[in-house]
Amino acid sequence: PKLIKPQLETIVDTFFQSIEEALVKKRSIELRGFGTFFIKEIKEKLYARNTQTGELIYVPKKNKVRFRASKQFKEFLNQ
Repeated sequence: PKLIKPQLETIVDTFFQSIEEALVKKRSIELRGFGTFFIKEIKEKLYARNTQTGELIYVPKKNKVRFRASKQFKEFLNQ
């Protein structure tokens, strides 16, 4: 059975919303055969340097989304 565009939009939106909700809770998401999305906490830096001005600045801790490709996906890309 074919799906119509509104049904596909709902499926894709729900899929990405589920990923967002899991990442907000700092849970990793594994898509078998594709890879894993996870949160990595970047520690604060007391001082970093602004490359344009040379000024020292404080960088607070933050969370970043990371992706690790699965072995199968890497093999597929390198065929």
